[in-house]
Amino acid sequence: MSPDPNAPAHVLVVDDETVLAGMVTNYLQRAGFRTSVAHDGVTAVERALAERPDVVVLDLGLPGKDGLEVCQEIRRSSDCYIIMLTARSEEIDKLIGLAAGADDYLTKPFSARELVARVQVLLRRPRADRVVEEPPRTTGSLRIEPDGRRVAVDAVEVELTRTEFDLLNVLSARPKAAFTRRQLVDAVWGADWVGDEHLVDVHVLHLRRKLARVSDAVFVEALRGVGYRLGPCQ
Repeated sequence: MSPDPNAPAHVLVVDDETVLAGMVTNYLQRAGFRTSVAHDGVTAVERALAERPDVVVLDLGLPGKDGLEVCQEIRRSSDCYIIMLTARSEEIDKLIGLAAGADDYLTKPFSARELVARVQVLLRRPRADRVVEEPPRTTGSLRIEPDGRRVAVDAVEVELTRTEFDLLNVLSARPKAAFTRRQLVDAVWGADWVGDEHLVDVHVLHLRRKLARVSDAVFVEALRGVGYRLGPCQ
């Protein structure tokens, strides 16, 4: 049975701090979301696979399996949005979390209202299963199919996260244009997204690395002091 499009979005909250998980769940429910909770990594994976949530709020430090392992396992079968929670503010934690497939992150302590706002912003982004009346785009060796959300380089398909695809899709729609980080944030996360704009850099870094595994061509150019534009893709 296909999911009811009018049903409220489902958020899975994963945190071993039961008080925090309860507080976050309460705020999400008051905002109109359906919720479920897991307090360890093994249960989180089981519930994510069984319940197919729209968003997973995932703590990095979990018993059983840590947040990175959980994120990677969920990503193998789901393109749901993942917001990573970390108690450490070091950049490496953010980089590692996003490399595992997370879409956004928050550092503890955080405002539950801010978390709810982040969830709402993510859910306003276009869903992967929507029908898009856009023809494929080809630039050099790069081919992008917006309707099927597929990317290939020299006919070799490249698997991207939802956020990585969305960034590349925006850049390829105007291949000669330079985009600032703020413009990319507005296009991908939404104009009401609030957070560190350098989140764009992290996702672009992983996007470029994945494309580089297939070809030596430059697919995304970094423009010092400006932002990014689509590369020559030759």
